[in-house]
Amino acid sequence: MAANSVDEYLNSAPEPQRTTLTALRVTLREILPNAEEALSYGVPAFKVRGKPVAGYAFFKQHCSYFPHSGSVLQEIADELADFRWSKGTLQFPVDTPLPAELVRRLVEVRLEQLDA
Repeated sequence: MAANSVDEYLNSAPEPQRTTLTALRVTLREILPNAEEALSYGVPAFKVRGKPVAGYAFFKQHCSYFPHSGSVLQEIADELADFRWSKGTLQFPVDTPLPAELVRRLVEVRLEQLDA
């Protein structure tokens, strides 16, 4: 069943993924207080000026952060040594939210790209 809202998506997540992603959502709300929350590609995302800047999702074995850019993670690769990542996704444990400072850094890089 497809989620129709961010709340529905999170409510459909099993534990501990739900708690982990809810904590990430709180962090993103603090960093991006004026952003719009919506589903993008079927998963929650924060949008600034209509463009997604941060998304997240749950999976059975991990959670993922999506920077909505193929170059954000490469730009800060040295800060991601403790995580599995590829061009478009940063994976993290189902029971451990991403550190707030890392989330802040990811968002900063993406916003810089949008402003360029």
